[in-house]
Amino acid sequence: MRLQPREYEIGEHKLVLRSPEKEEAEMLCSYLARVCGETRFMMQGADECKDLSIEDEEQFILSHIEEPDACLIIAELDGQHIGNASFNAVGPSRRNHHRANVGIAIYLDYTGKGIGKTMFQVLLDTIEACGFESAELTVIEGNERAKHMYETFGFAEVGRIPKANKYDDGTYADDILMYKDLRT
Repeated sequence: MRLQPREYEIGEHKLVLRSPEKEEAEMLCSYLARVCGETRFMMQGADECKDLSIEDEEQFILSHIEEPDACLIIAELDGQHIGNASFNAVGPSRRNHHRANVGIAIYLDYTGKGIGKTMFQVLLDTIEACGFESAELTVIEGNERAKHMYETFGFAEVGRIPKANKYDDGTYADDILMYKDLRT
C-alpha cells in the first residue's frame, strides 16, 4: 500500500514519512549497505548487501506499494533520507495472513531523537488500518534500546532462537522474537 506523505516536527526539524518511488531503488541499496555496516544489530552485514541489485530493490519497492497487505515507509529529515520501516503479511495462507511482520532501521546518527518512535507509531497505525490482528518482529540480543522501544509500544518477548546470529569474530547473538496482539 502507498503511504501518502505525512509531516512531523522533531525539535526544529521536519520529518516526512512516505512511500518510496521505484526510481529511489539505487539510493535505498546504498542506504541498506550503510545501515547494515553501522551496527551488529542488523540481520546481515554490509558486505552482504553488495549482491542486492537495483532491480531487486525496485521489485521490493513495487511489492510494498502495490500489495494491500504490505507497506514500505521511508523517513526524510529536512529532506535527507535517514531510515526505513516496513511491514508485510507473514504469509499468504489464511491461517497466518492476520499476522504482520515488522522491520525498522535508522542511521545510527539519528537514533535516540524520537524519530524511530514516530516511524514505528505510523507503521503500527497503518498495520491496524489494514486489519491485521497481530504484529511481530525480531530484535537481536544486545539491542536494548530497540527492545525497550518495542516494549513501550506493547510488544512482549515470546521466545528466542539461541545463537541465531554468528559474527565474523566467532561470537553469537540470539534472535529475540517479539509479539503484539493488536486486538487488545
